[in-house]
This record gives sequence, structure tokens and C-alpha cells, in this order.
Amino acid sequence: MRKVTKTEAEWKAKLTPEQFAVARQKGTERAFTGAYWDNHDAGTYRCVCCDEPLFTSESKFDSGCGWPSFTAPAEATKGAVVEEAHDGTHGMRRTEVMCKSCGAHLGHVFDDGPAPTGLRYCINSASLNFEKK
Repeated sequence: MRKVTKTEAEWKAKLTPEQFAVARQKGTERAFTGAYWDNHDAGTYRCVCCDEPLFTSESKFDSGCGWPSFTAPAEATKGAVVEEAHDGTHGMRRTEVMCKSCGAHLGHVFDDGPAPTGLRYCINSASLNFEKK
């Protein structure tokens, strides 16, 4: 996997203000406002920063939370395309999910998802681009 590094100015030039706030500054878009929370098309969800394929429509499910939700990253081997870290912000105990290639903040993973993994990768639309099949 290639590692992508850019300066803050380069990221700002590449991304919209919302994409920058979410992906580079660990922000969160409002629920039910992102482009992909209700997307049912077949395809691949890629990192908005580096274009790495992160999730596929096959693992997407309707969690009712207002953000795109997935049972697993695109690669079957955990850690292949995303990395995780403890997030204690806002008085919560969560696990942050980031793009392994460029470090972009994607969202969080929770252990309340459906089979087969029992996981819910709750991902900001602003951190993704969608490539329709």
C-alpha cells in the first residue's frame, strides 16, 4: 500500500471545506445529510483524499444512524485498508477509523452491527467518493 502525505495547504487545495473539516480535522457531518447515507447503488467507496478503495456496496447496510454503515472494510484482512485508534473525545469511548494510506479520518467502528462481523463501520460521506459499478 502506498503512503500518501501532503501538507495542510495541499489538502485544503484538494478538498472542499467540509471534506477538509471531516477527513483532515476529524470532524463529523450531520446525520442524514451526507451524499451516501441512503445510496443503494453497487460500487466501491474510496477515500476522498487518496482514492484508496475502502468499502464496497456488498458490505453496506441500513443501520438507521444517518451515516453510511458497513460490516467490514473492502479487504477481508483487518488492517489492510483502514487502521483504528482509541478516541476519547467528547467524553466518549469510541474507536476511530482512518484510511491506512493517508490517515484521513473516516468515522468510527462500533460492535453493534449485523452478522457476519457484528461490526458497524459508521463512516462520514464527506470522507468518501463513490465509484459506481
